[in-house]
Amino acid sequence: MNKIEHSALILSSRPERPSALSNALTFGWRAALKFKHVPEQFFDLVMTPIMFTLLFTFVFGGALAGSTGVYIQYLLPGILVQTVVFNSLYSGMGLNTDLGKGLFDRFRSLPIWSMSPFAGLIVGDFLRHLIAGVIILGIGMIFGYRPEAGFIGVVGAFLLLLAIGFGMGWIFLVLGLVMRTPNTVMTMGFTGIMPLVFASNIMVEPETMPGWLRAFVEVNPISLMTTAMRGLLGGGATFTSVSLALLAPIILTATLAPLTLWLYRRR
Repeated sequence: MNKIEHSALILSSRPERPSALSNALTFGWRAALKFKHVPEQFFDLVMTPIMFTLLFTFVFGGALAGSTGVYIQYLLPGILVQTVVFNSLYSGMGLNTDLGKGLFDRFRSLPIWSMSPFAGLIVGDFLRHLIAGVIILGIGMIFGYRPEAGFIGVVGAFLLLLAIGFGMGWIFLVLGLVMRTPNTVMTMGFTGIMPLVFASNIMVEPETMPGWLRAFVEVNPISLMTTAMRGLLGGGATFTSVSLALLAPIILTATLAPLTLWLYRRR
């Protein structure tokens, strides 16, 4: 090595380490790229909410509310909540897939913020929830849904959706860390959330249910989220309803986020 080359190496400054935000956004972009490289996920993201919205509106709308136009006003806020809860499952499946391929072992060896991969999953979730929410709202408006609270109500509803997705996502991240395969994560996840979603006030008012079931539905966190969503979009939201809707996401985050980090560091 000659003197010029040696001096160039000595004088060159080391690049600054990327910030935690930069790490998170990079991993978030990685999660977004999965829509391109795993197109079946994007198909589920688009088609499942459309199917639920159209199926329940046109099959049950006339029988339950007298017309599809009236029923979609009731149904659509609940479909938004349902879709975000279901979509949160993909975080756990993606995490489990990456762990199985050894990617997280490679991430641990990089000079990055240790929690960047999880932050990236959350950023990817936010993008997934926003896309699904826009699609559902757009389809609903085509078939007669009108958010009576206007633009401000829609913004508030989408912020609540992101909070719900953030809180629910920790459940599936824990499953992704403890289950052996992505299919097991999906099976266990759906087994747990199906009763909560369908034994709620998303599709029907609980007044017609048996007393024991109605008592459960009225305290079901999914029902509380749906009630707040209807209030935000319809203009009748109260501080109490929104607080109750946020209670489960806050508790899940406070309890499962530390558990997720502990499980990740323990593997």
